[in-house]
Amino acid sequence: MNRKSLKQGGVFFLSVCLFSASNFGQVQKLPKEKILALEVVERNSKSIALLGDNIFYFAELGMQEFETSRLMTEILEAAGFKVERGISGMPPAFMATYGSGTPVIGFHTEFDSTPGNSQVPAVVEHQPLTEGAPGHAEGHNVNAAVMIGAAFAVKKAMDEFDLKGTLKVFGAPAEEQLISRPYFARDGYFDDVDILFHPHIDSDFGTAYGVRQYALISAEFDFKGESAHGAVAPWKGRDALDAVELMDIGFDKYREHLEPTHRSHRVITSGGVQPNVIPNEATIWWFFRESTAQKVSRLFEQAKVIAEGAALMTGTSFSVNVISAVWPTRGSRTVAEVLQSNIELVGMPEWNDEEQQLARALQTELGVEAQGLNQQVKPLKLAVQSTSSNDSGDLTWIVPTVKVGFPSNIPGIAAHHWAAAVAPATSIAHKGAVAGAKALAASAMDFLLSASLVEQAKKTHREELSGVDYRPLLPVGQKPPVDLNKELMERYRMQMREHYLEEKPEFR
Repeated sequence: MNRKSLKQGGVFFLSVCLFSASNFGQVQKLPKEKILALEVVERNSKSIALLGDNIFYFAELGMQEFETSRLMTEILEAAGFKVERGISGMPPAFMATYGSGTPVIGFHTEFDSTPGNSQVPAVVEHQPLTEGAPGHAEGHNVNAAVMIGAAFAVKKAMDEFDLKGTLKVFGAPAEEQLISRPYFARDGYFDDVDILFHPHIDSDFGTAYGVRQYALISAEFDFKGESAHGAVAPWKGRDALDAVELMDIGFDKYREHLEPTHRSHRVITSGGVQPNVIPNEATIWWFFRESTAQKVSRLFEQAKVIAEGAALMTGTSFSVNVISAVWPTRGSRTVAEVLQSNIELVGMPEWNDEEQQLARALQTELGVEAQGLNQQVKPLKLAVQSTSSNDSGDLTWIVPTVKVGFPSNIPGIAAHHWAAAVAPATSIAHKGAVAGAKALAASAMDFLLSASLVEQAKKTHREELSGVDYRPLLPVGQKPPVDLNKELMERYRMQMREHYLEEKPEFR
């Protein structure tokens, strides 16, 4: 395979037609406003690709996405959006607003990378750009490109045809730690939003309705004791690390009595400095997951009881810091149906032989079925709940919402592994991003052009939530961890700058 055909001049690029020939008759029947939005996405295909690639090389970890956020907000401001930076107290977070009145259409997505997953694009062996550095091993860089490309196109159509309504675009840092959007929800940023879309990278092109993912509570348990010389007078100490270990063992024993739906996992983030000094402080960080908000709340309460027992056994004390707490994600049927119609209108990208060859080579390297890239749009489906989580969960219980899954990655490749960073800065990602931006822009236009469709989505949403009492899981007054990943990112940022792209996107 010739990598140069997938990467030229430091930036991967593509050229695609607006629609497949089989959809031409359907396109002719579209409203002129919608056709314009789709044409704007098409003519900005290179800029969408450039934006995703720039962010790929920034590869910033959660809460440290400063270059990423700056580039995105500069593009939005240049386009005429009013940008509010640092929303909910998080410096990389933002809300960009354009237009006025109703309906209020919202786009939101994440753009953080994962630790230790630096990877040269289009290479099927592990080859870091910067050894040990973060990398976009889930392709969140492409999420950002799709959102900005679609937002720009919708804004252009609003201008051209003097459309009433408001478009809000939200940048959500630190999704990998499931942090930002529960804070946005708590702080009221979605109270006036009527319809909401969440673009996210996939190997498929499709969507679903119903409950999709798990609820989660992310919390640190900080134990405090008393230090002492480990050899001379250990009896004078109260070992905080012992308390952490006892909590870990206690919860492990408790697993036997939990329902099969439960998931939980932890890391010990602080456990002392050196062996001969009894640790007077130690911290264990937990992710608790369950299928409902109610179940995860009960799980968390039991964890606090176990922590109390560990503290009693060791003569220590403990405190709990809830970093984030999210409801399961869900999709609203009416919004999903509208999105699906536009996914089918746009159609799957046409992959060339080299793109298929790259996909099969990586699949073979990873020992999964060498099926290549998907070639058919997925039909609309009722979601099957996954044990994964996303911090957008709360939003989906407040506003009729759907996830736009667009085909910018390779089937069979698990996220958070270096291999998932092979495709997100290649022509595979670029083609999928343009398709995703078209489906997203077209769907937003459908709601902007039809008040009755908005009302139908709201009606369906109310029916779907019948009997569910949504209450935020995030504690009142909780503040986001704005220094998260700061030290780790600073360790690599200067080396990573060597790979930044000089060319920046210019949307027109």
